[in-house]
Amino acid sequence: MTTELAKTAARLRATVIQMSHEKHCPHLGSALSCLDILTALYGGVLSIDPKKPDDANRDRFILSKGHAAPALYATLNHFQFFGDDVLARFNEDGAELAEQPSPGCVPGMEAATGSLGHGLPIGLGLALAAKIQQRGYRVYVCLSDGECNEGSVWEAAMTAPALSGAWGKGLDNLCAIVDYNKLQATGRSNDILHLENLADKWRAFGWHTVEVDGHDLDQLVQTFTTFRDGNENFRGPTAVIAHTTKGKGVSFMEDDNNWHYRIPKADEVEAAHRELGVSV
Repeated sequence: MTTELAKTAARLRATVIQMSHEKHCPHLGSALSCLDILTALYGGVLSIDPKKPDDANRDRFILSKGHAAPALYATLNHFQFFGDDVLARFNEDGAELAEQPSPGCVPGMEAATGSLGHGLPIGLGLALAAKIQQRGYRVYVCLSDGECNEGSVWEAAMTAPALSGAWGKGLDNLCAIVDYNKLQATGRSNDILHLENLADKWRAFGWHTVEVDGHDLDQLVQTFTTFRDGNENFRGPTAVIAHTTKGKGVSFMEDDNNWHYRIPKADEVEAAHRELGVSV
């Protein structure tokens, strides 16, 4: 399974790089760092049918780091939530797929997340709604580490365990995934605000917290599957701290913060595709 997922992740990276070049869209490094997370989730963990994207019992996924929207657009397209014609109109005036997402712009897009810090509170509300309505769906929220600068993230992080005590098994249907690539727009994340010991911070807020290699598809699938199937030893929300590399998959983009805003040139796209072993 993971061999096929690795091929999928490589193809999605190639697609996102092409999208950035053709439509002059920034935040490429941020999109590349979370693609293995998206591949693991949509490739066999999420309970959601692309043919029934509005099913009330579907799992919910929110890409809270909305600037990485091309990664989610490419993933939803690959898993047949919408067609190639829609993807081809990315970042065009009046088209469905804006540089940062709007809610319901395409099937599978749950929320607008252009402003950082909103995705986890939205996910918390959805998870609580599932408990109130006695539905079995789970909610996954992918945040950036730089997004953890936002106070609203930590307000939600404090609220979820408090609600857990009021709902029996608690909000064990809520999973926060931090794409911990150690960089943000203006520098190293830990130089902007002191984020080190990030896993300990989430634990201190009352979350069941695990650390994984955010590019190891086996680890990711196992971790998300364990969350999905339930943790008998913990009654509350789960945080997955996924250690990643910005620009992952292309040697001259990896851990280079210039790719937060840079647009790849045609020869760079060609070189990246050669490294990935994929043509688009």
